[in-house]
Amino acid sequence: MKTIERVFQAIFFEVSTLSIVVPVSVLIGGFETGKMAIVGIGLSLFAMVWNYVYNIVFDKCVGNNRVARGMAIRMTHAIGFELGMVVITLPVLAWFLDITWLVATILEAGFLIFILFYTLLFNWLYDRYQPYQKWFSKTQYI
Repeated sequence: MKTIERVFQAIFFEVSTLSIVVPVSVLIGGFETGKMAIVGIGLSLFAMVWNYVYNIVFDKCVGNNRVARGMAIRMTHAIGFELGMVVITLPVLAWFLDITWLVATILEAGFLIFILFYTLLFNWLYDRYQPYQKWFSKTQYI
């Protein structure tokens, strides 16, 4: 996967994730919409950088044939990514939302459960359909 496609994939993932997570966390958790939008955008920006770095390293470890990856590799990918995210998100959530570490942990657990399955599904669908290549392929428009 080339750098431009990695950037496209990361932005596509983050925008689709935010469109689900922010409204749901406001409705379920009762947090202010503005604060959750700021938290979501800030964490998404960090996640995009982490996504870029993590996927490069992961591809080097397991190979570049993403279509042939089985469920065990995809689960390892998703779990490893989310564990890396927890290191930064938990303290940021507690601090910015002015909530206890326990409440932040519960909120983080909700995010992680959603994101774990969403990451797995998103990457599987992305690898199958690769919208970037279909939308921007030079050969398609010649």
